[in-house]
Amino acid sequence: MTVFKDHFSGPGMAAQYAAFRPTYPAELFDYLAGRCPEHQLAWDCACGSGQASLALAERFARVIATDASAAQVAVASPHAHIEYRVAPAEKSGLDSSSTDLVTVAQALHWLDLPSFYAEALRVLKPGGVLAVWSYGPVHCAHPAIDAVLTSFYVDVVGPYWPPERALVDSGYRTLPFPLPELAPPPFAMQHRWALEPLLGYIRSWSATARYVAARASDPVVALGDRLRTHWGDERGEQVIAWPLALRLGMLGTAR
Repeated sequence: MTVFKDHFSGPGMAAQYAAFRPTYPAELFDYLAGRCPEHQLAWDCACGSGQASLALAERFARVIATDASAAQVAVASPHAHIEYRVAPAEKSGLDSSSTDLVTVAQALHWLDLPSFYAEALRVLKPGGVLAVWSYGPVHCAHPAIDAVLTSFYVDVVGPYWPPERALVDSGYRTLPFPLPELAPPPFAMQHRWALEPLLGYIRSWSATARYVAARASDPVVALGDRLRTHWGDERGEQVIAWPLALRLGMLGTAR
């Protein structure tokens, strides 16, 4: 079994993650709900601070959102339809054949896949859907800003990314999947952000936290200075986007 690697519960990291991580497009959740024959229960595994859980709660009667990090769960946004639990991916606490949808958003690369997949297949109803997705490196529609962001991602904090990050950059395509896969439509993931939210998001990266721990300095300070030379009014907004990769499959009606 893979040992849980908690990169997001250090001092201030959980709150940073909750405040600045991007949200996912509503069309993604509409699509996932549309693939499910029923909408009684969704399990959001490795939920973090609930970025996907909240959207699921608008489409399912009940959401169980689990994460192995107590610090992440502690800062998750409450919702009447969501029950947050501190639990590892392989021990959801859900009943067998009880769940319409199982999701993992931007976290599959941290999980023990055989154990998690066995748990997902156990809890899914016949006809239930398993959906996992990731988003890759951040980009900006402004070419000069995009070049600075790419350089920071690769050259500055690049050596500090955990090895699992390569799985995200590949869109999880190199990972096994336990069900016959459906072919989803493409989804656009983008926001209009001022400079400070972008810098806050970059500070929530595992690589940034590891850089700070190793070198006792914050690389985002110099990044902010470089970006301001191109941004103009830093309260003004730029189009920020991420490539979103989705993999999903449906459990057959016969066990």
